[in-house]
Amino acid sequence: MAIEGANTVQLSAGQRVSALNHLAAIRGQFWGDSWKEVERFIDDMRDPRDSNNEGNIRTLSAIFYLAKIPTNKHHLSLSELTTDERTALVSAMNQLKAVVSLFPKRIALPN
Repeated sequence: MAIEGANTVQLSAGQRVSALNHLAAIRGQFWGDSWKEVERFIDDMRDPRDSNNEGNIRTLSAIFYLAKIPTNKHHLSLSELTTDERTALVSAMNQLKAVVSLFPKRIALPN
């Protein structure tokens, strides 16, 4: 059954990030962390057999940079990161999630 008269509100990027981080904290509190999924994502992005490996590594570098994790730690196993660095990594991923959701819907390459 649909909710009649439901209004939607456009959230700013900052509001989206705040909401995603809040939801991540709730999930962690009640259902445990999703660190296995984060590790799988990072492993997939580091896969040298991927045809877009170079782009994936650049994207990972951007995520680590956004999380303010020092460059010398970008290649480490995620288990070697501190709790604060893990939190910053999840927050950086949420930042990207929020911003990407605001991208124009039909992006075309220039001629």
